[in-house]
Amino acid sequence: MKRSLILSLSAPVVFILSACAPEHATVSPVQTQAVATSVNTQLSHTDWPKNEWWKAYNDPQLDSLVAKALNDAPDMQIARQRITLAEAQAKAAMAADGPQIDFSADAERQKMSAEGLMGPFAITDPAAGTTGPWYTNGTFGLTAGWDLDLWGKNRDQVEARIGKVNAQKAELEQTRQLLASSVARLYWDWQTQAAVGDVLAEIKREQENIIHADRELYQHGITSSVEGVETDINASKTDEQLAEVNGKMKAVEARLAALTQSPTMKLSRHALPATEASLPTTLGYELLARRPDLQEAHWYIEASMSDVEAARAAFYPDINLMAFLQQDALHLSDLFRSSAQQMGVTAGLTLPIFDSGRLNANLDIAQAQNNLSVANYNKAVVDAVNQVARTASEVETLTAKNQQQQQVEKDAARVVALAQARFSAGIIAGSRVSEAKIPALKEHIAGIMLKGQYVDATLQLTSALGGGYHHG
Repeated sequence: MKRSLILSLSAPVVFILSACAPEHATVSPVQTQAVATSVNTQLSHTDWPKNEWWKAYNDPQLDSLVAKALNDAPDMQIARQRITLAEAQAKAAMAADGPQIDFSADAERQKMSAEGLMGPFAITDPAAGTTGPWYTNGTFGLTAGWDLDLWGKNRDQVEARIGKVNAQKAELEQTRQLLASSVARLYWDWQTQAAVGDVLAEIKREQENIIHADRELYQHGITSSVEGVETDINASKTDEQLAEVNGKMKAVEARLAALTQSPTMKLSRHALPATEASLPTTLGYELLARRPDLQEAHWYIEASMSDVEAARAAFYPDINLMAFLQQDALHLSDLFRSSAQQMGVTAGLTLPIFDSGRLNANLDIAQAQNNLSVANYNKAVVDAVNQVARTASEVETLTAKNQQQQQVEKDAARVVALAQARFSAGIIAGSRVSEAKIPALKEHIAGIMLKGQYVDATLQLTSALGGGYHHG
């Protein structure tokens, strides 16, 4: 008896499921590649460190520029509004998954047809309560509905929306990192050019000393006018270099003003950061998990997977519960009587059987979107690995070059010290000291440029690692 009861109850369920539209998706899933699987992106966006790496430079001027860019830049405003939109869409999806209760009220003035179903109401019969043919029908009451979502379609759609919210938050973090990196790179480029300009001004002064000494020798008939021509040409070249440096500084100031939404830009000098002896030893895949762009790509995969599950759940029947409690009357004077009350409960089932391939097309679209998200993630990881390897190699190379250049500058300084000692002993003229200083100052410029390149490379590596390799 029990067995026959179970069979009788399960038979309708089996029939319902077997009668569903057949699923035959044509798009095959794409898997993450070997390099991508090495990166663990399960780090929640709330666990990202407060990577304000620019504060490690201890430069309040840089801190102020970055803060202003992050607060006022249009890119940040766009990213914040995308988050707001994604959160609103997620709330809408959540609301659609719960029960709904509506209140409605309407009044309708209508003329009854004497030849239709309501024909008796088209005549005037006081005994029957009819005053036809015109009537004012009134209705008001509550209506409730609830999609039971037995197969999780609505829940999967909610998960997809939540995944997109997290992806937009990651995009905001990526925008933040790119803006901070751009401001910092421009700022230290300006400081590099300013330092080069100071040394060029020193070279110009030494060249003027040599020119002045040559003119005095010529005036006393000791040398010819031809001997000072080369120094004059070099001085003109120095003027050109100074003009080029000033032009670069103004261009950087204009770009910083645009990034920070500042009408004017007045920067003060700050010494370039010192070069470190070596890179941190932990430049592994685990740090890539802190890259916002990889987090964004990961969350888009999660969202698209939920969309695929929702598309699959659409093949199964929907079961809806509805109920109503209303007052309805053909005469408004009777609308509030207890006899005008009506109520009911409805259980509805919607079973897709034949839809001309719409459900399968939607499933293929969802699967293709998921494949695209996986492919984008694979590419993002490969690009990230290559970027880190390239920038780390560049930092190492520039570190070695800076160390070698420091030795060159020390050797050039010894030449200057020797010339200074000979001048103090009265062996050579003061112009010879200036001639010894100029090569040393040019080597100093080369050192400044190398240090500026090193700082820029470390900033690129910081960005490649999603906000700084100094995080513990």
